[in-house]
Amino acid sequence: MGFFIAGFFYNIDSMKSCLLLFIISLIIIPSFSICQIHIEDSSIVKADTGLYAIVVSRNQTKLYEHYFNQKSASDLFNDQSLTKSIMSILIGIAIDKGFISSPDEKIIRFFPELKQDADKKKQNITIRQIMNQASGLYYEDLTRLDKYLSLPDPSAYTIQQPLITEPGSVFHYSNAASHLLSVILTKASGLSTLEFAVKYLFGPMKIERVEWMKMNDGYYDGSGLRSIRMSNTDMNRIGRLLLDSGRYDGRQIVSVSYIHQLLNPETRYQTNWGFPGSEYALCWYHKNYRGVPITYGLGWGGQFNFIIPSMQTVITVNESINDETAIPQSILFQEKIFPMILSALERSRN
Repeated sequence: MGFFIAGFFYNIDSMKSCLLLFIISLIIIPSFSICQIHIEDSSIVKADTGLYAIVVSRNQTKLYEHYFNQKSASDLFNDQSLTKSIMSILIGIAIDKGFISSPDEKIIRFFPELKQDADKKKQNITIRQIMNQASGLYYEDLTRLDKYLSLPDPSAYTIQQPLITEPGSVFHYSNAASHLLSVILTKASGLSTLEFAVKYLFGPMKIERVEWMKMNDGYYDGSGLRSIRMSNTDMNRIGRLLLDSGRYDGRQIVSVSYIHQLLNPETRYQTNWGFPGSEYALCWYHKNYRGVPITYGLGWGGQFNFIIPSMQTVITVNESINDETAIPQSILFQEKIFPMILSALERSRN
């Protein structure tokens, strides 16, 4: 279920914008070169039939916006685990407003049944540990997602299962645990996750076209397995919110201190997901890429939201979620297309 009101989109302008557009257009036009960029192997481009959308913005200006493979600006894209990135901001707003005390609040407040659990370690699990993918809680079998998704009460099932590891000790990606963030938000605020988001995030940011699916327990999906769906432009504005220290159109949506935590987390975990050498914390990935620090959200198949503070730039990407092509097309974007965009951005500043 979602809510729909016509949105709006910006136009590409300025000489730098045009330059960047032509440079990035090389991604889809083989054997064409400009400014010394050249795609030698056209099969690289042809292979990325799952590329749907790229939006690049710097400061308050949209430098580039293009849609591929019959997609358009009006489409709402299945953002997969970028849902977790949205949840991270909603948790911050809930903390700012006093619904949640801090990321280090123990989840037993929201799941009092843990008092009766035989494993007392569960009583000390914190929201931060869930956001860090280090809660030690059950994680679903990614090769049999139908089994988890068919559970009548997936959140209850997750907290009832034996701990996999000591809470806080080991990174292990768990969509099942991440979904608990939505349950916690709803129990803390008395609003559904979508109602909370509309009231405190989407509404103030004038994001008016969203779809969000629920899990079988009746809570909106907090992980990305059933996913939020947004336009690529609106997801780009979410990235912009982080760059602008939680402010939008002169209004403080989420506190500066919380945004600082998201962009500069003290505790990080090595992860094999995303760009090689990335670290994970508070539902976001962190990577020093060619000497440029980036924070990014990542979803299955190549859904990306890159925040690059040193360039004041956000790059938002949507691709197909077809399981057969998801990993290759995500790697293709990371290894071939993202470097081109970054190089174009570096040149456009000169």
